[in-house]
Amino acid sequence: MRQSRSGSLLETAVSTAIGFVVSWCATLIVLPLFGHAVTAGPAFGITCIYTVLSVLRGYAVRRAFNRLAARRAARVIGGGNAQ
Repeated sequence: MRQSRSGSLLETAVSTAIGFVVSWCATLIVLPLFGHAVTAGPAFGITCIYTVLSVLRGYAVRRAFNRLAARRAARVIGGGNAQ
């Protein structure tokens, strides 16, 4: 069963929100263990930066895999082995 676009968007938004909260809490706990004093505000900023980077990375990887799949499909349909 395929997932609708709105379902995919909702799943991605919920996953990102949960990851954001987990990362923000981890930043508040982990950085002091390494000798870096951090309060909620800067931890929030750090988490925002890493969340944006993570979303961009995930998008780039997904697009790359989609390109690879499209090339493979074209080869199968075309019956050739050219790359």
